[in-house]
Amino acid sequence: MRALIIDDERLARDELRRLLLEHPQVNIVGEAAGVQEGLQQIADLSPELIFLDVQMPDGSGFDLLTALDQPPAVIFTTAYDRYAIRAFDVSALDYLLKPVDPPRLAQALQKRLPAQAPAPAPAAAEPPPPQDGKVFIKDGERCWFVALDDIVLFESEGNYTRVYFDHHRPLLLRSLLQMEARLDAAKFMRISRSRIVNLARVTGIAPAPAGGMALTLQGDLRVGMSRRRAILFKQLNRL
Repeated sequence: MRALIIDDERLARDELRRLLLEHPQVNIVGEAAGVQEGLQQIADLSPELIFLDVQMPDGSGFDLLTALDQPPAVIFTTAYDRYAIRAFDVSALDYLLKPVDPPRLAQALQKRLPAQAPAPAPAAAEPPPPQDGKVFIKDGERCWFVALDDIVLFESEGNYTRVYFDHHRPLLLRSLLQMEARLDAAKFMRISRSRIVNLARVTGIAPAPAGGMALTLQGDLRVGMSRRRAILFKQLNRL
């Protein structure tokens, strides 16, 4: 498993490297001392797991996750216990307090390692990991890792996107166009300039004036669709 250490303290990085020698399944592919360096290393190295500090000089670990479209699995390592609830809100694998306890590290890794099939080291560079089908959303002090399939509706708000899932309506700091580029066109459809719906979450269809359609979505959301989009919708769904 390819792993990256992101921590502004060199001694903390060195100690974690030492502890990870007991876990040969974990291949430390690099390390970073801050948010911006971490983002660059993630882009360059495509790690499957990151060990992430919370407080760093150029931002927080949560800021780093917000900047990623597809965050790797995360184990937080920090000297502060007050961020634990927030860490698990973003579906972190675990939250380890410094100094890291070896048994707790082993326990945290077991949450990820069983899913990794053993394989010999490839002769060529490894391809980037497959998309995990999740999006990280930070809105104010709240954070979520949300499966794309659980999202009912994306709605444009200027350069940002309102995301509808469960009873939540957070604002994602990305445009609707940026989100559309990473969505599966077989599952999501743009029904207007400002909305994209999850087709699996459509619970009702009704005709609307001028040849359009009115869709009812899970959660009793109602959205309109233009005539041109309605024709395409009927073709895709063989209506």
